[in-house]
Amino acid sequence: MRKLAFSGMFFLAVAGVAQAAEPLGEWRDEDGKATIRIIDCNSRLWGIIASRSIPGGIDKNNPDKAKRTRPTLGIPVLLNMKKVTDEKDKWEGQVYDATSGKTYDSSIQLKSANALRVEGCVAMILCGGQTWTRVAETSPSAPNGARIGATMAPGAPKTIAPAAAPKTTAAPFPAPIGTPKTPAPKGTGAMAKAGAADAATSEACLLPEIVSAPAN
Repeated sequence: MRKLAFSGMFFLAVAGVAQAAEPLGEWRDEDGKATIRIIDCNSRLWGIIASRSIPGGIDKNNPDKAKRTRPTLGIPVLLNMKKVTDEKDKWEGQVYDATSGKTYDSSIQLKSANALRVEGCVAMILCGGQTWTRVAETSPSAPNGARIGATMAPGAPKTIAPAAAPKTTAAPFPAPIGTPKTPAPKGTGAMAKAGAADAATSEACLLPEIVSAPAN
């Protein structure tokens, strides 16, 4: 019985290490200007702007004129990242720079459980990058857990809040146009928190850029 118990403890420890090696979750950029939540949509990773230090920014330099008035809060910046099979903890895709309105070839790679290296290049010549830091999950009882509010599209929720916040049903990301709001999951504690996170990810995966992205 004791041997079985130790085996179970070892399994849980291994599972914890595997989970820590995933880049899913929220990260703060190197300049401290924004946090980006990385989600999995159809086995591809996407990074969505989850908060900004200065609210009210718009995507004014987007090459698509129709998108130049949309808030930067809630837009994808890490695009369609695919796992690299021959290199550990690395994904490749593109990164969108809302400051310049340009999109670059990019890669992300976990350097540790709490450090993510993000790199982007133009024609494989001009390259640069940042190291992002994992954001600890906000405790449901924390008084300052509310996120920066923003409207992404008509009818979308106006606040971005932690998944487990007890007094709000808002998802971490605003819903795209025409997407019905997802009600808060019933129950409390870890199960409710996981349910809210799953619902928020499902809504984010319906963003037009994600839905229309190539699968190969």
